[in-house]
Amino acid sequence: MNNKVNISIDGKKIRTEKGMNLIDVAQKNEIKIPTLCYFKKLNPLATCRICTVNVNGRNTTGCTVKVEDNMEVLVNTPDLIENRKAIIEMLYAEGNHFCPSCEKSGNCEMQNWGYHMGITNVRYPHAFRQKSVDFTPQRMIMESNRCILCERCVELVKTKDGKSVFSFVKRGNNTLVHIDYKEESKLTQNEAIQAMSICPVGAILIKGIADGKPFGERKYDFLNENISTSLKNNKIELKEGEKFVVATTSLAGCFGCHMSLLDIDTELLDVLEIVEFNKSPLTDIKTFSKQCHVGLIEGGCANSHNVHVLREFRKKCDILISFGECAVMGGIPAMRNFIPLQECLEESYLNGLTSELGADIIPASEDIPKLLDSVYPCNEVVEIDYYIPGCPPNAHHIWKVVKSILLGEEIPITHEEFKYD
Repeated sequence: MNNKVNISIDGKKIRTEKGMNLIDVAQKNEIKIPTLCYFKKLNPLATCRICTVNVNGRNTTGCTVKVEDNMEVLVNTPDLIENRKAIIEMLYAEGNHFCPSCEKSGNCEMQNWGYHMGITNVRYPHAFRQKSVDFTPQRMIMESNRCILCERCVELVKTKDGKSVFSFVKRGNNTLVHIDYKEESKLTQNEAIQAMSICPVGAILIKGIADGKPFGERKYDFLNENISTSLKNNKIELKEGEKFVVATTSLAGCFGCHMSLLDIDTELLDVLEIVEFNKSPLTDIKTFSKQCHVGLIEGGCANSHNVHVLREFRKKCDILISFGECAVMGGIPAMRNFIPLQECLEESYLNGLTSELGADIIPASEDIPKLLDSVYPCNEVVEIDYYIPGCPPNAHHIWKVVKSILLGEEIPITHEEFKYD
């Protein structure tokens, strides 16, 4: 009996076996349909929705489709691409997905699809919800702030006698993945490590196991493709002999992005041929002396002074660029957002060790900038025109993007340059 059927995916004619899963057929023919919940050993879950495709004129989840004869599938229409990007951005905004501090960075499936889609920032306000981190299990740690509720672990991780180790608890927006401590204790170390690898993000961790690897040895470090990023074509017109004027500043961050700016070494001399630095720590110029073409912002907003400086840059710079994880996503400083501010202050000034006797008060003075309730990415305070993610971004990547903006030229960015960590 002939079980072969003819289908098309984005216009590509494919002959394949009837009844195969669409995700598998596409992958076999080198067509990427993003998914976070799909797993070959598992019945389709359709929980993540980023695999949404158009089949014969109707949108549906690709992982639940079994191919039939004369099926016409669209994967990469503008609407479908935008829908996937929006879902990934909402997942980032909902949880603690700070790549530089995550053990799964470089091996994270959600991070990989973010790279593939060229996502440089999250357009939605970060929720910064405080969920539990469960250290009770014998071998595992459950970091609920990273969990995307894909259901893989619930369906796949079983004991030898078939008992489930993971389950959903609570309902709606409060749903969490819970570990059954008794059943978890029955798992071998290798079975626990397998559970960690099943998770598409960094929600399941194993005690005493360091999953991090050096750059270049991680699963998604090299994909041999260019990243599609949206750079507006707004070439800046200069008068004869005039240079581009650039300003920079560092807010709530570690100043590592400014150090990266200098890592182009002698190529900095070529930059100085076309660029003049105005207000910047690199020049020690404290105030703006002229309107600037471009402003580079490192760090997020943690206090009232950060907000004041950022708003000043927005007024004085025609184009404003957030560069580095802290400016784009809040970064490491924003990890305090999951703990009440008062508790952070008490731990720092009242409950912590101090070298000075009697210094057990929380400082409060008009001369000290007021701490904000949370650390905010720059785009939640002012409008940002461009984003350069990374911790810190590669120096050549920074200047490639900046020169592309200044000169109004579209310059391809390789996957190796484009990182969130």
